[in-house]
Amino acid sequence: MPDNNKANIHRSEQRPEFWDLSMRCCQLAATVDICFFAIFLWLGSPVLAWINVISVGMYAYAYRAFRQRRNYLAVMLIRIEVLVHAALGVVLIGWDSGFHYFLLMFIPALFASMHLRSAWILAICLWAYYVGLYVLMSLIEPLQPVSDRALLYVNIFNFTVVFLMFAYLTMYYVITVTRAHRRLARMATTDPLTGLFNRRHMVALTEKLRAREQRQPRNLTLMLMDLDHFKEINDQYGHELGDRVLERVAALLREQGREQDFVGRWGGEEFLVVMPESDPTQARIAAERIRAAVAALDWSDLQPGLRQVTLCSGISQMEEPESFSSAIARADRALYRGKALGRNRVEEAEPSDHPGAAVELSL
Repeated sequence: MPDNNKANIHRSEQRPEFWDLSMRCCQLAATVDICFFAIFLWLGSPVLAWINVISVGMYAYAYRAFRQRRNYLAVMLIRIEVLVHAALGVVLIGWDSGFHYFLLMFIPALFASMHLRSAWILAICLWAYYVGLYVLMSLIEPLQPVSDRALLYVNIFNFTVVFLMFAYLTMYYVITVTRAHRRLARMATTDPLTGLFNRRHMVALTEKLRAREQRQPRNLTLMLMDLDHFKEINDQYGHELGDRVLERVAALLREQGREQDFVGRWGGEEFLVVMPESDPTQARIAAERIRAAVAALDWSDLQPGLRQVTLCSGISQMEEPESFSSAIARADRALYRGKALGRNRVEEAEPSDHPGAAVELSL
């Protein structure tokens, strides 16, 4: 594959929304040209009417080229069509026809689809082309003039089309940017495999809760969970099946959690639930419910013979003054006490789980 084609495909992969919009613009422009065909037949300008037939054909071929990812060819067809069509319209029936408005549509397209330097070079060339048409029409008369009333109607039609297309492009841009921001925010705050909050976001959410708790003191309890013998599942059945197990457990945690709880993947096969307005007793009830639900999951559709999957939970209530990392460390000690006592258990942090000094975890 030639290098320019590779670069072309690379750009299309970087800006899929732009190329999708370009395909829609092909459809809109072809529709406008069909309207022009009828208008100029009515005005008695057969040359301009049949020019629009050629334009429709060019847009149809450009649309097909976009679908085949031949973006360079499609863009060149659109540029040629607009440049030539605008010039012919202006030269044949006059500057006041407003065909020059369509040249302005190139400006956002240039800067959205090209490197900045190339976009500026072509924008300057477009400016020179625009000014050249204006100067030319100040020196010559239109070759196929129409009545002043017809010229006014054509101008209004062209202005309306360009106005609506700019409005549509702006709306599409705003929607695209908003979606991109949401997507980036989701990527920054969620675990890509399970869709739960990631470790960093769980820390941030808990710190916000703690700041609120200082103003309105309420119970804040942590539930740290770890799947039992998960390494053996990966070793025996492969990491792909292990990922499916994590996804299913994550979905169950979302279902079991309360609306005010924060559920996240803490790391590997570990999950964390931050429970506002909950004491250890309430958290233990919830943890037992989750433990039983995980143990009751049916895995036969994923892997026949896959043994029962269970988990251990460690519970700690944040105390004052205590760092978040200290509370997590106490929940972790309770969790591994449950592992040592046979797994598939829920354990609460005990006084002996308090560290001699708060050691900040690497978050």
